[in-house]
Amino acid sequence: MMPTRPLRIALLTYATKPRGSVVHTLELAIALTELGHQVCVYALDKDGQGFERSLPCAVRLIPAQPAPPDVDRLIHQRIHEFVQALEQAPAYDIYHAQDCIGANALVQQRERGHIPHVVRTVHHIEDYTSPYLQQCQDRSIRAPDLCLCVSDRWQQALATDYGITAPRVLNGVDTTRFTAVPTGQEANLKATYGLSGSPIYLTIGGIEPRKNSIHLLRAFAQVLAHQPQAQLVIAGGATLFDYQPYREEFFRVAEALAIPVGRSLILPGVIPETALPVLYRCADAFCFPSLKEGWGLVVLEAIAAGLPIVVSDQPPFTEFLAPSQAIWVNPNVPTAIAQGMLAATQPETAIALIQASQSVLAQYSWRRSAQFHIDHYHKLLGQSRD
Repeated sequence: MMPTRPLRIALLTYATKPRGSVVHTLELAIALTELGHQVCVYALDKDGQGFERSLPCAVRLIPAQPAPPDVDRLIHQRIHEFVQALEQAPAYDIYHAQDCIGANALVQQRERGHIPHVVRTVHHIEDYTSPYLQQCQDRSIRAPDLCLCVSDRWQQALATDYGITAPRVLNGVDTTRFTAVPTGQEANLKATYGLSGSPIYLTIGGIEPRKNSIHLLRAFAQVLAHQPQAQLVIAGGATLFDYQPYREEFFRVAEALAIPVGRSLILPGVIPETALPVLYRCADAFCFPSLKEGWGLVVLEAIAAGLPIVVSDQPPFTEFLAPSQAIWVNPNVPTAIAQGMLAATQPETAIALIQASQSVLAQYSWRRSAQFHIDHYHKLLGQSRD
């Protein structure tokens, strides 16, 4: 018989700054707690500041030492920091990592006989050039007792490339937090970040290869020829990896295209969590021509904030957005991205996209996601008792 008592669940995430898998961890922790389960979030804390928001569950912040220059050593160090923290952890029913680092730490603990099993959510699979990083990723996917995923695309990739059947769980969006209703904070935020243009195009995720930042920049140069007062806001950017060569190329392209940083191109960095919903409301369109995503949580947030959306014409976006709900563009063709951006800010098109996309939101709630997780946790626990 399946246990009826609340589950004790440890959720592991590699950072305290908002990225897709980190946000997923926190929202899942909140939803699981609201369902009556006992959750503790274990997070590597690189700056000693912890999470910006308070959580209704236990939190264990793990001090992360300064990063060594070599990325292989960095990953090895971060795994070791998790392992050390887990040595002192109480017992849980479920040990669940949201990334490669946490999963490798849990696998080591299981191999030492300290924990009974490992759960891993595979948000997406990277193409690493480092043999060590590739080995860590493969181990974090093959070794867990249960792999979960958040999209059809990665479910198929896990089946094809790894021979793993990974149940699909949902992402969600907090429609009480992300809303189109102004709060009066918009003018101050625009002043803070220098958002005086029209229209304002927003993307979130920072400057990095898989976000397709350089092609988006080239597309924006074409947009400026038609909308000289337009601004492109690229927010976010907290990441584990150093994309300095790509960033340097990005700024070379900006200079060559005569796109002034601070005027036409706004780079505010990581946005405080309290300001993020306000930032969405300051924009006129959301552009996300990403080359590779686990899901794209920010797309759901932008829809909830009442923005027309431009996304790549590939999964996972095409899994949950119809052409009537978002403008699909070829992410490899800057002209196609530019045409999508211009179309999204045409009043009639924008209104139609916003109205059509709202129906998506009801399908994706964190509570529903948490219920899926609980079902799979119970199945794992039942199998371990057989």
